[in-house]
Amino acid sequence: MNPRGNNAASRTLPLGTVAQVTNVATGKSAIIRIEDRGPYIKGRIVDLSPSTAREIGITRHIGVAKVVVTPIAVPLPNGRVKRIRQLPDPHDIPRLASSLRRKSHAPSLVLRE
Repeated sequence: MNPRGNNAASRTLPLGTVAQVTNVATGKSAIIRIEDRGPYIKGRIVDLSPSTAREIGITRHIGVAKVVVTPIAVPLPNGRVKRIRQLPDPHDIPRLASSLRRKSHAPSLVLRE
């Protein structure tokens, strides 16, 4: 996994999936591509590259944050790509993040070192 790229690891999303990851605390988001498997710690759903983590407001000091991962395009076994959804309007991100902060069931992530 490229530490300077917008990539991530997931145990459940297919390799090659393009997704949007949004930090619930900051409302910042980034587009990622799943290129690896992991994390292997219970309760964590995605492992971001350091540059992507910084982009959405997760520092080495913070390390773990609640995020929402929204698949955008998922590769299919036949080589085609299934588009899952359109990205939300960038102006809606603060409102969406605000509503997510009020919910405690948002998943968390770990910064890959």
